[in-house]
Amino acid sequence: MMAVHLSNPSIMIKGRTRDGNEIMIDDFRESYWWLRDNTPEDSRVMAWWDYGYQINGIANRTTIADGNTWNHEHIALLGRCLVSNEDDAHAIARHLADYVLVWSTRFGGMYGDDMAKSPHMARISGSVYSEINPAAFYQDEKGNPSPMMRDSLIYRLHGARFIPSIPPLKHFEEVHTSKHNMVRIYKVKDVSEASRKYCAEHHAYPPALKKILDQKQDFEQLEDFNRKAKK
Repeated sequence: MMAVHLSNPSIMIKGRTRDGNEIMIDDFRESYWWLRDNTPEDSRVMAWWDYGYQINGIANRTTIADGNTWNHEHIALLGRCLVSNEDDAHAIARHLADYVLVWSTRFGGMYGDDMAKSPHMARISGSVYSEINPAAFYQDEKGNPSPMMRDSLIYRLHGARFIPSIPPLKHFEEVHTSKHNMVRIYKVKDVSEASRKYCAEHHAYPPALKKILDQKQDFEQLEDFNRKAKK
């Protein structure tokens, strides 16, 4: 029994319909293959770091972060983009990514999605950028989002079309939503080609992000070897 359980691929999940029929939920593979088959090979995909390896290995696309991203400040920048309002988020995303992928699994009955993780995104971002106040990013006891959460990019990408109160997106175009609404992919509008070229040539942040990056305060970790060396 254990062997059968362990042999099930983690991106394909067995589920049941309301009438009890067993189904295979294939939204994750479906979405990664959509990226592979419908985007240019040099596309850059922004997503929370959890899905980086899957996007890279299954979709064969470059990701902004993955499970081996040890740079806390980089994850904080990604978090800042996702928890900021759409205008501020786009001012970052257009210099780093061509697409944004979010997990919206609660619309398929599974609640461990990007909205569940979003307070953690705010905490990480706030540990580096004082402009982000994690205490203002929350859901109340009735599940209602705080003003900051309601205005955030992650909330809008997660619930666009599904939550009536969310206004139409200005800077991001929905290009794919999986069969059971568990994965959503958006195209970033007005991507900076100058920043794309700079990143490809220098493998570094583009100059257009300098003003934002100058706001960061390096996060001191328990095992911060760089800081120890400076001392």
